Amino acid sequence: MEKQTLGQKIAELRKAKNMTQLELANQLNITDKAVSKWERDISCPDINTFPKLAEILGVSVDELLQASTSNKEEPGESKLTIDLVLKAIPLALSIGVTVLTAIDQIYWEDAVSLLGIAVLAIAVRNFREK
Repeated sequence: MEKQTLGQKIAELRKAKNMTQLELANQLNITDKAVSKWERDISCPDINTFPKLAEILGVSVDELLQASTSNKEEPGESKLTIDLVLKAIPLALSIGVTVLTAIDQIYWEDAVSLLGIAVLAIAVRNFREK
């Protein structure tokens, strides 16, 4: 069974109490947009909000905190994302420097600095692969 996220848990408990996001928000003195962000796992409640939130939803703080706060990222997915970014940085900087040089809109010192960052990204990626 897949572990429920914190947002899913809040939404499930709120709906079980037949409350709207606005009603929950009003009881917590926050906006309904904040509750919406929690339920969509975009953000989390402030730590000071948990006791009151748990009380309103009729559960313990421990029960709320047992929900997963992850964004359902698969193991290794963050490594792939980092590798992709480390591949994109040198490409983007190289293209940028080439274009800016062609239209004479960059100082050579800035171009060398940007290309240095690109080389650094390549070095970091190679280091991570070893």
